[in-house]
Amino acid sequence: MKFTRQASANWQGSGKDGKGTVSTQSTVLNNAQYSYKTRFEDGVGTNPEELVGAAHAGCFSMKLSFVIGGMGFVPGNIDTVAKVTFEDGKISNIHLDLKASVEGMSDEQFQAAAKEAKETCPISVSLNTEITLTAVLV
Repeated sequence: MKFTRQASANWQGSGKDGKGTVSTQSTVLNNAQYSYKTRFEDGVGTNPEELVGAAHAGCFSMKLSFVIGGMGFVPGNIDTVAKVTFEDGKISNIHLDLKASVEGMSDEQFQAAAKEAKETCPISVSLNTEITLTAVLV
């Protein structure tokens, strides 16, 4: 299976005083604003690291669902928070904080499934950064 998705960005002005917008093909983001303040301070809008975090949390959660399904279980709920650390001009770490419910699955099986999903989800595979995981079966 091969497909292409697209997103776009527009930036106007200097790095610190300028402003930009990002949009996605699906229009879920449609000219969403971003700026220096949204990236490095507490401005209104989004930022690249937040978007990477959303993509990673979503990708990981879906991959985990497939891995758990392949083990013969059906997840009831999967909640993932991706904490993206930006340091010295690069993303230095993404910590995935996972809480999930899967009826009948042991914690040992769950931990193995979470580790596999972390190592094989397409976003994890495409990032050149340390990825850590805390996985709690509830």
